[in-house]
Parts: sequence; C-alpha cells; structure tokens
Amino acid sequence: MQFDKNMIDELTLLAKFPRNSKMQGIKIHSDADSSLIDAAKRLYDKGITDSSDGGYLTDLGLDLIEHVTLIHSALK
Repeated sequence: MQFDKNMIDELTLLAKFPRNSKMQGIKIHSDADSSLIDAAKRLYDKGITDSSDGGYLTDLGLDLIEHVTLIHSALK
C-alpha cells in the first residue's frame, strides 16, 4: 500500500477540519492552491464533505477524521 500525492492532499485537507464541533466546516477560496481546490472536489465526489469547496464533513467524513487524527498522532 502506498499513499499517492492526491491521497496526501486529501488527508492534509481533512486534517484542517475542526474536530471539536460537527457544526463547523471550512471554505476553500477560489484563489487557494490548485492542489487544495482539487482535493476538496475529490472529497466531495467521494461523499466525505457536503460541498465541493469544503463545507461540512458528512458522517463518513466524521468517521475518517477520527482515523486521520489517530494516524497523525501516532506518526508525529
């Protein structure tokens, strides 16, 4: 198993979501780095967020952010 650049970009974006409230999301602006904009679109297409420019995490996204947090904590 190997993480490609797209996966790393998606994990990085997921890690930016607030973890202490389900009622907070993020907004990716049109002048953001293209890799961030593309990652946001892919997360939306996969059903992980509710908007192609960030938005809120779906139930799947909320589950994934817990795993991202664990992986980040273990590897740092």
